[in-house]
Amino acid sequence: MLKIRVNVFQFKQFVIHQDLCAMKVTTDACLFGGWLAKEIQNSIPITIGTHIQNIVDIGTGTGLLALMCAQKNPSSNIDAIEIEEGAFKQATENVANSQFSKRIKIIHEDVKRFFFPKKYDCIISNPPFYEKEIRSGNERKNIAHHHSGLLFEELLDIIKRNLSLIGSFYLLLPFKRNEEIRKILLKKDLFVSKIVFTKQSPVHSYFRIMIEGKLNREGNAETIIEEISIWDDQQQYTKEFKELLKDYYLYL
Repeated sequence: MLKIRVNVFQFKQFVIHQDLCAMKVTTDACLFGGWLAKEIQNSIPITIGTHIQNIVDIGTGTGLLALMCAQKNPSSNIDAIEIEEGAFKQATENVANSQFSKRIKIIHEDVKRFFFPKKYDCIISNPPFYEKEIRSGNERKNIAHHHSGLLFEELLDIIKRNLSLIGSFYLLLPFKRNEEIRKILLKKDLFVSKIVFTKQSPVHSYFRIMIEGKLNREGNAETIIEEISIWDDQQQYTKEFKELLKDYYLYL
């Protein structure tokens, strides 16, 4: 009988079970989750007292981003869409075993065929990185890491159709596609309100970019540009990293 190895990642308020033959929980994904959850929290208009209500996570994988958003934003309802059956089952299990199960709905669907029932206040995605690179022999990894029928431009079209007029979208993308990505965003007439260039350490080059965007530019608003490193030169988590992840990691 084939035994499938399963890894367990223990966070403060939830546990992630993952099949090692499929997607992995990575440090940059955790960083992205901590960053976008905080950005969503900070976007709530204090004077009005309203809360972000509707969030959709496109390609939820293990459900990590949805769970992190739910923890930080207790008034939010989250739809999490996943096409790959194994990942869908893992995400369903992870959410069911969390205290946020009533606010997260895991949907097994191809996002290109899915009928979105509403406009969302936030759309989040850690989309496929490798549209133009060699595929592996593992089809489950191909679905997780390659476009598998969903190109970046198609993702942006989905965002444009289903994001509310005053909503925001959040994407984690590879830095090596930075110039191409920004050209596509411009072509789609989407405004990048913030971009965070991400390094593994101060001595490394950028390897990821975290993007916050909107359908429309607000007045004369300009793009805010920041950077963050995961590790410092002593191989310790940086202050900025710990600030974003302290509410999630058990031993931080």
